[in-house]
Amino acid sequence: MASRTPSAAPKSEEQRSGAERAPRRRLSVDERREQLIAVALELFSAHPPDEVSIDDIAAAAGASRPLVYHYFPGKQALYEESLRRAGKELAGRFEEPADGPLSERLYRVMGRYLEYVESHAAGFTALLRGGSVVSSPGADAVIDQVRRAAGEQILLHLAVPDPSPALRRTVRAWIANAEISSLDWLGERAVPREELQLQLVQELVVSLAVTAAREPALAAHLAEYWATETPEGPTGRLLHDFTALLATPGLGDTLLRLATG
Repeated sequence: MASRTPSAAPKSEEQRSGAERAPRRRLSVDERREQLIAVALELFSAHPPDEVSIDDIAAAAGASRPLVYHYFPGKQALYEESLRRAGKELAGRFEEPADGPLSERLYRVMGRYLEYVESHAAGFTALLRGGSVVSSPGADAVIDQVRRAAGEQILLHLAVPDPSPALRRTVRAWIANAEISSLDWLGERAVPREELQLQLVQELVVSLAVTAAREPALAAHLAEYWATETPEGPTGRLLHDFTALLATPGLGDTLLRLATG
């Protein structure tokens, strides 16, 4: 008869207490700093920055208040560092391989952008609406850096060798529009996220067309991109909607009169 392997003897109360008292691995300086930034970013994303205190951050990190101050001189410094991390992540969402139709690429970009906005709603709203007691030149500089990085990514998608001042203004204005539209959407949620995602891309297409009407070189460049568009993509759907709009009684004739008058 096969012998049974004896089961391990139950731990004594002393052994259990010793296991419970086993020290956790001490975080290195870099690891602790990264942990504090990550915790702060999560709190600032979920709540308006004014409502987050050093004590809140310390409690969420399982650290003491003096330890937080050991790594950061105050809430402002931690807030700005959190913004830099958030800004880097947000700007990274504009990166997209240069494959496929332009508007479909931008549609994916805006999907990631709005996903981030939605998951960081409180922090995003407080950040862009301003008025926070933690607002500072440093924080404003981080926001401007994110906007510039996003603008450069859009220009990379357009692949215009030497973007004109007008094109740069168009892209900056569209980024500002995307921010305002996102804030309104967060407050109202009147339309599904995918609908706003499509609208923002189509608004950029229209803005580029308006700019190209004054810049023949840009028009020729965009023609190369739009030649690859599909009827199912944002640009194709936009033109389909325009065609349907022109069928509105009286509207087509009015536009034709304006165009040829």
